[in-house]
Amino acid sequence: MSDASDAPAQTTEQAEARTGRQGSDPALVEEILARSERARAAAPELAAAGRERKDRALRALATALREARVSVLAANEEDLERGRAAGTSAALLDRLRLDGERLEALAVALEDLAGLPDPVGAVVRGGTLPNGVRMQQVRVPLGVVGAVYEARPNVTVDIAGIALKSGNAVLLRGGSAAERTNAMLVQVLREALMAQGFDADLVQGIDDLGRPGVAALMATRGSVDVLVPRGGRDLIQTVVREARVPVIETGEGNVHLFVDASAPADMAVEIVMNSKTHRTSVCNAAETLLLHREAEQTGREVLRALTRAGVLLHVDEGSRAWLPAPEDRGAAGREAVDATEEDWGREYLDMEMAVRMVDSLDEAVEHIGRWSTGHTEAIVTNDLANAERFVAEVDAAAVIVNASTRFTDGGQLGLGAEVGISTQRMHARGPMGLEELTTTKWILRGDGQVRR
Repeated sequence: MSDASDAPAQTTEQAEARTGRQGSDPALVEEILARSERARAAAPELAAAGRERKDRALRALATALREARVSVLAANEEDLERGRAAGTSAALLDRLRLDGERLEALAVALEDLAGLPDPVGAVVRGGTLPNGVRMQQVRVPLGVVGAVYEARPNVTVDIAGIALKSGNAVLLRGGSAAERTNAMLVQVLREALMAQGFDADLVQGIDDLGRPGVAALMATRGSVDVLVPRGGRDLIQTVVREARVPVIETGEGNVHLFVDASAPADMAVEIVMNSKTHRTSVCNAAETLLLHREAEQTGREVLRALTRAGVLLHVDEGSRAWLPAPEDRGAAGREAVDATEEDWGREYLDMEMAVRMVDSLDEAVEHIGRWSTGHTEAIVTNDLANAERFVAEVDAAAVIVNASTRFTDGGQLGLGAEVGISTQRMHARGPMGLEELTTTKWILRGDGQVRR
């Protein structure tokens, strides 16, 4: 374990040189650098820890969360009360909310991580060169990971758990909306780490530094090895645009669901309803429904189910003809509105959905290609050829055939928790689990060979 005093001192001039920006608050830059250096000093012990020790710590974190249930939920209620008073939207309040069930799910996710293989030290490839040198490419931790997110206290636990298992230290910026919840969670995690003999500085929050603090984090080169933003479009694009440190871009989810002409009505209704209404405030919820013109009966049943569930539909002229009659909307039914061009690109994160009628698979693929954010795209069909074409031609981190879009999730895909859903074409794409928080190094072992 390291002591904070072991971190090398930084002058203000050195700090400003590393940011590459004059005018940054010197005190904040110094503080960000100090915290990152403490994280960097703590990381090697974790990177060298064996799987048994890390898994024992993960289980201890899960136990600590359960034991701190009352304190965590009380802190969360304070954040929710402030959010309600400030007029925060229902969708954001849903993201912010923790209850006993959600807290237990976080603890279970930590235990699930303990049951997964350790990525650190795994051999990616290897062999022996003609000259006898033995080579291996092995997985190693990234180092210090910064995460910037908003109104998602569950992410605090998810990222801390994934970081621990993959051998990384983390700096966490969870936003003012969840400030009290995140502070309590970080405290619980740090105390549990110390009880397991690890340095508490493996997990640090920076919410107390406010927005200027996260700006300093983004600008201070050398503070973290990689920065992961997770949240809405504005947050993600701000980090991508302003960060001077490496960024793995997660993307908002303008998720499309295409109901093909051959789609069975019962299957289509169940998949669409689950994709849209299971939890509306998450990035893998469906936001745009594309209906094949020849799927009239199925389309009518789907729109009827959505309307009766209280989903506000933004419809084009073609799909409006398939809406249920006013007397068939049900008690929660809302009158549909005309879709605008802006609706095709919106991530509603609420009980709203854009609906368009298309004449063919080609038109559906073309629409998705224009408006997709590259997150998740799905088709419901009984036509194998159309399913294979959809998979081949649609470019997204996840492409789904005959299943809910809600399956684009690290836990659902057996990755344990997730850092986020990457929409880049870098080493990480889709749900980011343990392997995505590692890089590799080459190890060569010889017997005195020299290059000729």
